Amino acid sequence: MASKISIEHNAYYDSVTLMSLSSKMNSIDGVEQAVVSMASEMNKELLANIGLLTEEAKAATANDLMIALITDTEERAEEVMALVYSELTSKKAKKGKGNHNTAKTLNSALNLMPGANMAIISIPGQYAAREASQALKKGMHVMLFSDNVSIEDEKFLKEMARDNGLFVMGPDCGTAIINNIGLCFANKISEGGIGLVAASGTGLQEVTVQIDRLGYGISQAIGTGGRDLHESIGGMMMLQGLKALENDDKTKVITLISKPPARTVQDKILAEVKKCKKPVVVCFLDGDAQAVEEVGAAFSPTLIDAARKCVQLLDPEAIIETEIAQEADRWIKKEKVKLADCQQDIRGLFCGGTLTAESLSIIRSTGENVRSNIAKKAAEKLSDLSQSVGHTLLDMGDDEFTKGKPHPMIEPSLRNERILQEARDPKTAVLLLDFELGFGSHEDPVGVTLDALQLAKEEAAQAGRYLPIVAYICGTSKDKQDYQEQYKKLQSEGVFVADSNEMATRIATMLVQKEVNKSE
Repeated sequence: MASKISIEHNAYYDSVTLMSLSSKMNSIDGVEQAVVSMASEMNKELLANIGLLTEEAKAATANDLMIALITDTEERAEEVMALVYSELTSKKAKKGKGNHNTAKTLNSALNLMPGANMAIISIPGQYAAREASQALKKGMHVMLFSDNVSIEDEKFLKEMARDNGLFVMGPDCGTAIINNIGLCFANKISEGGIGLVAASGTGLQEVTVQIDRLGYGISQAIGTGGRDLHESIGGMMMLQGLKALENDDKTKVITLISKPPARTVQDKILAEVKKCKKPVVVCFLDGDAQAVEEVGAAFSPTLIDAARKCVQLLDPEAIIETEIAQEADRWIKKEKVKLADCQQDIRGLFCGGTLTAESLSIIRSTGENVRSNIAKKAAEKLSDLSQSVGHTLLDMGDDEFTKGKPHPMIEPSLRNERILQEARDPKTAVLLLDFELGFGSHEDPVGVTLDALQLAKEEAAQAGRYLPIVAYICGTSKDKQDYQEQYKKLQSEGVFVADSNEMATRIATMLVQKEVNKSE
């Protein structure tokens, strides 16, 4: 084995670029470990864990770039190191083409774009609050993609924003669509009369995607960051978003999306919902339907139901199909008879956190026991992430899986190894997967997963078992990845592609239950 490390001082690159590059280098034959990252304390710890934290790396600052390699030969290390530098140089060259200008500070960026009114911040969490504060002081809205921002800093920033009529979307806010412009992870959605505020990235993606598929569109999709409905924050940005959409002439129906909020925050939000003159749909997963309906809003237990309800409020004559299609019913019956007696468990491997939470809620509602790494209930928590037990749903984008690695929406091949692990378990009855399209997501998420799916089926067959796979593609026909092409690739491997995450989950559940029920 050979190892090589290089430190480039004052050479900043965004985390998405570096994580994607690390993943690409790790896929090269002969590379055991490749780390391309900024020299944050967390990333230095990662180098220490693989034995590459040199004295020079220890002394590096968060403005310095670290490239660390472990390969089979010295020659390979040299080749891969050269390839890393080539890729980084190429990315810089592409950014330099055309009329794009590069700014290294907020002030220099404003000099180049004096009319800018929003800053998207994606830097290490310990520095993000400071930059967000500077942007707010200059009268700019902030989308804070960065995570690892303290809840105290979040409260401070949101109070500053609220008091000045501004928004802080985040921290850890991955999705928004403002004035028909998708920010970070977002899909290409038609314009229309439905406005949304969400404390959930893939939840916001799923609802907007389903609205688009039903032939309707959105006015605004405002992200808040997942902790906005925490008791310490008090739902500041959801309340501000609700008020903004109430005053927006283009918005005819308002939709709120979140995992269950703190009770005091829920009561505060619903009190404001009650005052709204526009119809409101509230989708709080595992939420309190009675409390929502008592204030005159429509409650939705699932994401697709939220899309359907807001479309129906916008257009009472809209015809919406809610039954599982006969095609799905036939597929379930056909696949079910191929399962061995030992195959009893659903194994869900998700890129989207809110989609994981939705599936957890749906499976629980059928009376099945289920475990997950994002479960809130003690009985549902997975004690060992490396080993699935019974019905198991994993959010592969959670911090435990992404430390020092790109998010699976950026690099979905990172879950391929787990796909094979679950396929080798004799108890696995069905794999349940999601694929996200749109801005920020991998250019071909299905394509980089196909070999793993094919091998999973082959290995199961060699062991005398049959392995059904159910998938959902969160995307529209307008997304750059070509929805139909992604769909066809999955179909070519015998995967059933459902129309929603809810349908995919129900189909997987019906496969493992003794009775096949036709209704959703």
